[in-house]
Amino acid sequence: MITAVELGLIYAIMALGVYLTFRILNFPDLTVDGSFTTGAGVAAISIINGMPPVMATILAFIAGMAAGAVTGLLHTKGKINGLLAGILTMIALYSINLRIMGKSNLPLLREETLITPLREAGMLGGIGAIAIFLLVALAVKVIMDWFLHTDIGLAMQATGDNEQMIRSFGVSTDNQKILGLSLSNGLVALCGAFIAQYQGFADIGMGIGLILAGLASVIIGQAIFGSRLIWIASLAVVLGSVLYRVVIQLALQAGLEPNDMKLVSAVLVVIALVLPQWKVFARVGGLGKMKKSLMGAKG
Repeated sequence: MITAVELGLIYAIMALGVYLTFRILNFPDLTVDGSFTTGAGVAAISIINGMPPVMATILAFIAGMAAGAVTGLLHTKGKINGLLAGILTMIALYSINLRIMGKSNLPLLREETLITPLREAGMLGGIGAIAIFLLVALAVKVIMDWFLHTDIGLAMQATGDNEQMIRSFGVSTDNQKILGLSLSNGLVALCGAFIAQYQGFADIGMGIGLILAGLASVIIGQAIFGSRLIWIASLAVVLGSVLYRVVIQLALQAGLEPNDMKLVSAVLVVIALVLPQWKVFARVGGLGKMKKSLMGAKG
């Protein structure tokens, strides 16, 4: 169960990225499945080639931002539907990720990574590692909270809330979308880099279906700890990520196969999207907006 909490805290970085697009920008971005693997692959191949783990992780973040920017450009400049733009980028990233990695799997067990000191100190699977991962997740959360309260961040929030209104004030909503998608996928790729180092390998298929995990984390957090305040909502996303991983671990302990986990994720998302239609759950505003984002992509 401790491992589930550790994974939940690491994946919280990805969930915060998903929160940025689906909740703040109200944009259904499916680039996540590809950009996660991009981050893992870039970090892994960079570390194998002798780059310091910190620099490799930063490079992974930049690569993820580039992937998000492509989706943003396809949508804003190419006038391609948001969902389709994300799908196109995700498909293209599969081939790009294979080119980056050179093969479908890159082992990192013998390489020096950011997780190596924790592993050598025997801290993994203990309270010490949980505390460190919690600090990292909270650091990302605090930085994102700060950004969303800057002028650019407020304009980004307004773009998601009322695009036509904020455009009338002279704000370029296209630039806001591109920036938001870039930052979101940068966080997703950053998470991929951490996961590759934590698990000791990068695999071409490690991002498949990840968008469901991200949505489940965001929705669970919004359902239980939902709030209109950014700092509370982002904290809810972190807690939702941990709860999601705990639920997955409990499902495995109950006898379900690992291959069933995508189905479990899908069921959780469906339930969370259906519940807001019931009057008893109508007060949870975050879910309503999430459902709106998922049910209809912007043209």
